Amino acid sequence: MPSAGIGAGIALAAVVALVLVSGQGLLIKSPVTQTATQNDQSAGQKVSLDLLTGNSSPVLGSENAPITMIEFGDYQCFYCNNFFHNTESDIVKNYIDTGKVKMYFKDFTIIGQDSVTAANAAHCAQEQGKFWQYHDVLYTNWSGENTGWATSTNLVQFAKQVGLNMDQFNQCFQQTKYNSVIRGSVSDANTLGLTGTPDFFIIGPDNSVTKVVGAQPYSVFDEIFKSKMQS
Repeated sequence: MPSAGIGAGIALAAVVALVLVSGQGLLIKSPVTQTATQNDQSAGQKVSLDLLTGNSSPVLGSENAPITMIEFGDYQCFYCNNFFHNTESDIVKNYIDTGKVKMYFKDFTIIGQDSVTAANAAHCAQEQGKFWQYHDVLYTNWSGENTGWATSTNLVQFAKQVGLNMDQFNQCFQQTKYNSVIRGSVSDANTLGLTGTPDFFIIGPDNSVTKVVGAQPYSVFDEIFKSKMQS
């Protein structure tokens, strides 16, 4: 399933407000802004907070950062790649490195089998404390959807680029050790009603939650972060 045309682009952008319910779950409320017609199938649904933070990557940034951002993505996704190259670095520089935001990545592997294989490789890199380095190498080497760039052979080469212990990586990778984590993350995305990648959830210090649909420009995230900091 290609990412294009699934509502992941700026043309199908939406920002939706949510609230944490008694600290236990989410209640998705009406859209704050909507620049295209989109049915939010999860409206009014209460869900566990673990749907956002379980089955995820290790944290990027300080555990004590007051704002949490979760990305649901696919390493083959065209729009996820756009977000990585055009927006993520500014978020890291201005908000994550300064201790204001922490970030998690969750797998929503909707493009093809290579997406699952790449996600497994990233989690194997996590065992050696290099999830985010491997995540970055994947997007640096991105070359389209289902074009063969994320084959097992290439993923092993990426592990060498990151400087992983190859014996440990290969043992993990060949066992597809993290398939259950990836399936769990995909199940979480489906429960939340997600239909494309990337999608983001931003949780403020007051437990308010904002959903951002698609590879929005930095200005959209900057505005949300500033609003969260003032809440």
